[in-house]
Amino acid sequence: MATMKAWQYTSASNGLENSLQLNESANTPPQPLDDNEILVEVISMSVNPVDYKIPELGMVSKAIISVPASPGIDFCGRVASTGTGVTQFRIGELVYGRLEKPTQFGTLGQFVISTPAGTVSLPEGIDPDDAAAIGMAAATAYQCIVPNVKKGDRIFINGGSGGTGVWGIQFGKALGCHVTTSCSAANAALCKDLGADEVIDYKSVDLVEKLTQGNQHFDLIVDNVGVPADLYTACEHFLSPSGKFVQVGAVMSLTGTPLRMVRSFLPTFLGGGPRPYQFLYCRSRAEEFVQVASWMKEGKCKAVLDEVFEYKDAPKAYEKLKTGRARGKIVVHVTEK
Repeated sequence: MATMKAWQYTSASNGLENSLQLNESANTPPQPLDDNEILVEVISMSVNPVDYKIPELGMVSKAIISVPASPGIDFCGRVASTGTGVTQFRIGELVYGRLEKPTQFGTLGQFVISTPAGTVSLPEGIDPDDAAAIGMAAATAYQCIVPNVKKGDRIFINGGSGGTGVWGIQFGKALGCHVTTSCSAANAALCKDLGADEVIDYKSVDLVEKLTQGNQHFDLIVDNVGVPADLYTACEHFLSPSGKFVQVGAVMSLTGTPLRMVRSFLPTFLGGGPRPYQFLYCRSRAEEFVQVASWMKEGKCKAVLDEVFEYKDAPKAYEKLKTGRARGKIVVHVTEK
């Protein structure tokens, strides 16, 4: 097994979707495995914005990831081999999870190396495509919401129909919270179907003004979008004093997220932020993936798939992702189920 099939790029200056080339004889990840590593043959993967944002950094990207490289961090697949310290998985077992960070050997290649922190067994009855959609989006939503709320709390999720938002709505409801979310009118029915108690069409109203005049205070705000730019600076009008503002999506500008982060550390009399602020950096935790699968088995949440692409059409998955109009997750088949 010296080679494998893989979609690869050497430069993404023209956009990752225009730079991927299918290599039928790509090098496999380096072996022998370290003690704590797992070699997984990928069945399905799902795409995330980080997959293209790092490759498109130009020369900076090459300092982060060696090329030729394959994008992708989310996966569902079969265990091909394990390091000597990994005893909880058997060869051929179906597993799913997330690579800790973008790497040269991403999940748009046939084989990847994962670790126990980012790999769990696939429960019977969950489709590999659905499992591949858990990964980063579900872990991000989980880490935004679960540690920060209790039953009966009120949550506002900015951007409820995207990959992270669809999980966030469902996790909030699984924990017994009241969930308000924003999305376009076209996606309102989806968010309602997932359990959202209130849906705000951000295209038809000024979102900050709507929240300010809504006469309610939230216990948690999760911003998956990064706009409007004044959502955080105005949140004292609709986020309780003991509440938290958690940032996921970001528009990187001098007036956007970096300024929010700086202000969050300053006292209010120096222009500091009105409420506690966290920019979430997602980490892989196996127990969280297990909990998500348990909720799926109980019918408390489900994967929302916008579209599933066959392997030959993988670049189209990134074209679709970049439109910003995906409803839920975009999945690519890598090998046969």
